[in-house]
Amino acid sequence: MTDTALAGASADEAAPKRPARTARPAAKPHGQWKVDGTAPLNANETWKQEDNGLNVRERIESVYSKHGFDSIDGTDLHGRFRWWGLYTQRKPGIDGGKTATLEPHELEDKYFMLRVRIDGGALTTEQLRVIGQISVDFARGSADLTDRQNIQLHWIRVEDVPEIWRRLESVGLSTTEACGDVPRVILGSPVAGIAKDEIIDPTPLIHELAERFIGDPELANLPRKYKTAITGHPSQDVVHEINDFGLVGMVHPELGVGYDLWVGGALSTNPMLAKRLGAFVKPEQAAEVWLGVTSIFRDYGYRRMRTKARLKFLMADWGPEKFRQILEDEYLGFKLSDGPAAPKPSTPGDHVGIHEQKDGKFFIGATPLAGRLSGSQLVKLADTLEARGSFRLRTTPHQKIVVLDVAKEQVEPLVAELDTLGLSARPSVFRRGTIACTGIEFCKLAIVETKVTAATAVAELERRLADLADSGQLPQALSLHINGCPNSCARIQTADIGLKGMMLPTPDGDPTPGFQVHLGGGLASSNREEAGLGRTVRGLKVYVEDLPDYVERVVRKFVADRAEGQTFAEWAHSADEGDLQ
Repeated sequence: MTDTALAGASADEAAPKRPARTARPAAKPHGQWKVDGTAPLNANETWKQEDNGLNVRERIESVYSKHGFDSIDGTDLHGRFRWWGLYTQRKPGIDGGKTATLEPHELEDKYFMLRVRIDGGALTTEQLRVIGQISVDFARGSADLTDRQNIQLHWIRVEDVPEIWRRLESVGLSTTEACGDVPRVILGSPVAGIAKDEIIDPTPLIHELAERFIGDPELANLPRKYKTAITGHPSQDVVHEINDFGLVGMVHPELGVGYDLWVGGALSTNPMLAKRLGAFVKPEQAAEVWLGVTSIFRDYGYRRMRTKARLKFLMADWGPEKFRQILEDEYLGFKLSDGPAAPKPSTPGDHVGIHEQKDGKFFIGATPLAGRLSGSQLVKLADTLEARGSFRLRTTPHQKIVVLDVAKEQVEPLVAELDTLGLSARPSVFRRGTIACTGIEFCKLAIVETKVTAATAVAELERRLADLADSGQLPQALSLHINGCPNSCARIQTADIGLKGMMLPTPDGDPTPGFQVHLGGGLASSNREEAGLGRTVRGLKVYVEDLPDYVERVVRKFVADRAEGQTFAEWAHSADEGDLQ
């Protein structure tokens, strides 16, 4: 033994004895099937294993639709119904201050929101007409475009669901896995197969995924929801950075056309952007890669706590390198080629306006007010398009409509007719950039109203800032996203101005609806290098009625102070907090 070691030993012997450390309790299992086994660790996992959510359809058709709302089993009602696109909606008259204090059964009405699944946003006019007529006949005329390319109907009675399904399925539509712990709707480029500058058409891939895997019981019990986005357009128009699985079309310098792979994005109350795996996916590999990533989520995703059950948390713990290794070694059985990132987009991804297709016809991107339409508008839209020779359209991840296959001589007449239907192909910057979630009108999680708030704000800002618009000082793009609660269905953290609904204190002590403000967020676009989340400003809260005042104030401050070529997002991240109040 060395002198140093002897000295150390003597010092240890002379030191007073310390109490033995108690062993740390073993870390609780995450509920990963491949690590911890499949024994359920919470009530949700228990009922999902007891009976697959897809099985509830038979009970809806044979029991609940015949005996009414009160006959519905509670677990089916608040769980398995989602596997078929059904949520109970909020009872009218319950203010936002009670959202967090009432039990679900106290908040809910005996009516449903029904989500029509539209993979890739692709619709025929016949399908659109069917949705519109269902709205007229069964949904009190309601119809909302979502920012996930679906159409949502409200006021649905369980008694009417079988007939609604019959009508939808007669034209190739469904509500299968439109909600629930399943692969949700597949976002796809609204200009797939028609854009002149498209890199690759993802339509065959989207069809293959939907036909092979949607409704497959093997993939119908995931830890939580699972979102997919696939585009072959250089505008990167499917918000891939906030999806669990994303493919972005690109040209590999040696391997040609294919996709860049992104995994693990999602927002909600703990936003995380997806990570590039650095892998190039050949078109013929894409379906198996999707299945592999989805299966990793099923097998390794965290199931013990619902708040940690999204793929983003697994990605955060594993990192892209480990994720790719497990994907290749355990699920694919082959190595993916390395690949560079897709180039920065050079054009806007909302496709608003008039654009020539690769076949010489035109597509027209038009925006309603914050995604709100009606059943009668949808029926009239179908009639109008057919009269002008168009029989196809697309919904978008930006709550827009894209009309396809318009002959040149029909463009301007159709633009005028769309305008009379509440769809503007030449909207103001505020109408173009505003999206809103369902809000307190129908959503049980919401705290504030959103759709009327959005429409009011757009009208006021168009009026108040007309001087800046007329002088060309407004930015060409400015996104205003309004969300009724913290869950970010309207993507508040990725907007120039994102608004999170909450109850705010007032001088007299009674809480009133308002918003926390996020500034300077954004996803892949022609005016920013990479996706980024917005900043929050300490103490900055805005009452609902003061929203137009606030946006006007901050936009005028931006116009006055911005540097040459500076975007709103760049300015918002660099400005002093006082300038953002």
